[in-house]
Amino acid sequence: MRRTVSTDDLVFTAGQIPLTPDGDLLDDADIDVQTQQTLENVEAVLAAADAGMDDVLKMTVSPEDINDFDAMNDTYETFFDADPPARSAVGVDGLPKGVGVEIEAVATA
Repeated sequence: MRRTVSTDDLVFTAGQIPLTPDGDLLDDADIDVQTQQTLENVEAVLAAADAGMDDVLKMTVSPEDINDFDAMNDTYETFFDADPPARSAVGVDGLPKGVGVEIEAVATA
């Protein structure tokens, strides 16, 4: 599966989950740990497409449990300066591999 798709001006990431670079799934970790790893994965796939978090225009965040939103949001906010990108947050009923969050991004190339 492709981790990003790019056009001349935009980079679209696939949904990222809390999977470490070593392949360890953090499905049993607290939501803040899962969010941290997931956003690090977003950073990594953007970097591979010559983009970064400062280039993000919009993110879609899908917490498996909407009650985790505040804790997830606290970690999310650490990845952006005072002017974060637009974002949608959509609670879902289950995610791949039983993780607690999935995040995708659209960035300028």
